Amino acid sequence: MKYMKGENYITHSYAVEAIMKGLAKRLAPDDVEYWGIVGLLHDLDEEQCDWRNDMGVHGPTSAEILKKEGIDDKVLFDAICSHNPKCGVKAKTTLQYAILAADPMSGFVKAVAQIYPDKKIASVKHKSVMKRFNELRFAAGANRDYMEAIEFTGLSLDDLIDVALEEMGAIADVLGL
Repeated sequence: MKYMKGENYITHSYAVEAIMKGLAKRLAPDDVEYWGIVGLLHDLDEEQCDWRNDMGVHGPTSAEILKKEGIDDKVLFDAICSHNPKCGVKAKTTLQYAILAADPMSGFVKAVAQIYPDKKIASVKHKSVMKRFNELRFAAGANRDYMEAIEFTGLSLDDLIDVALEEMGAIADVLGL
């Protein structure tokens, strides 16, 4: 990958791509691949900008990278930016709310899997994810408000958990889970 080298960033992007495709199957069945692309590219700039010191650059830098690569797609750029409201783009569309929710859910489900002895997503049950969701100290960096924003799409948090478990489970070998 040209812009992303870190294994954790790459597997995270694959996980978000999978969740986004799963959400699209329910919310935008004609756009499954497009939604997957949004998930795959949402963190394209992780290693290309100083987001740790200025969260406002995370998202817009991805859009600039894509423009340099010859891509001109405002819907894509706005969706990528909306996963980080600190860059000034607030979610307004179903696609934008989906990426806002899918991003932290991927890491949250991975964190739940990591506490199991086998560290496998196949061992994780919906009930366990919900129990940990309500434990605010568990995976404290995973923004629960963003995950709950899935409700603006018409889906529930329970639906998001189910989609994440199913879709991440389908690529568990790629994710190392």
